[in-house]
Amino acid sequence: MAFPLVVERTAMASGLLLRPWVEQDIPAMVEAHRDPQMRRWLLHPIETAEQAGTVIESCQSDAKAGKRFSFAVLETAAGGEAERLVGGVSLRRPDAGTAMAEVGYWVAAPARGRGVAPRALQAVCAWAFSTIRNPPLRRLELIHSVGNHASCRVAEKAGFTLSAVLPPLPPDFPDDGHLHVRVGK
Repeated sequence: MAFPLVVERTAMASGLLLRPWVEQDIPAMVEAHRDPQMRRWLLHPIETAEQAGTVIESCQSDAKAGKRFSFAVLETAAGGEAERLVGGVSLRRPDAGTAMAEVGYWVAAPARGRGVAPRALQAVCAWAFSTIRNPPLRRLELIHSVGNHASCRVAEKAGFTLSAVLPPLPPDFPDDGHLHVRVGK
């Protein structure tokens, strides 16, 4: 796995560095998950350092197994060095024998509205389509609650097309959902 993934700085946005989660990310991860807006949309928000540590360990073992690849998204300074954690992106392959995977992401409150999610998501999609083999990925899916308008905008900006409206699946998914799809070349 080629790390880190780098998203170059633009005139309007800072650069991003995407790398595997490490133990040093725990305090920033817990702090980000305290945000009520983010907690509204996450199925499993992180509340404690112990939970964050368990999540990071799970991310590391899932990456070794080729089931899930999770990236800490860090904003970079002008010189390219990582400054602070601003989000996370994951790619989950429920069945390693299929050419499909699901992506998810979150952005910390102070970094919202600056293009972090779509730029990080585009980088992970490009990496996934060019790197994952046996079989190669052909389709990425992104699912969010219909009421999460910000996620709809992120999906569109990252090259995903709205494919379907999904019915609720209570208790975990009490609302209709949007299924967005991005197809590889």
